[in-house]
Amino acid sequence: MIDSFSVEDTDRIIEMAWEDRTPFDAITFQFGISEQEITEIMRKHMKSSSFKMWRKRVQGRRTKHIQLRSFKSGRHKCSRQRGISQNKISKR
Repeated sequence: MIDSFSVEDTDRIIEMAWEDRTPFDAITFQFGISEQEITEIMRKHMKSSSFKMWRKRVQGRRTKHIQLRSFKSGRHKCSRQRGISQNKISKR
């Protein structure tokens, strides 16, 4: 099944898996593949050193596993978010 994805879909799966805040469940929901299949795609399409670095980083990471998250919904917001306007950080 992992070979049936288009190049664009494979790239998107890798991009989502690489992002720290995107949980595996979101990839599963969007593409219908398991965490194990995501790992197989990453292993197949990445350099060995890059895959090992990624695997070490996501192992047990709270943001990649919904069950381990301390927050259930919403996004992280910077404490200075109100002071940022049109790509410029206001002076303090």
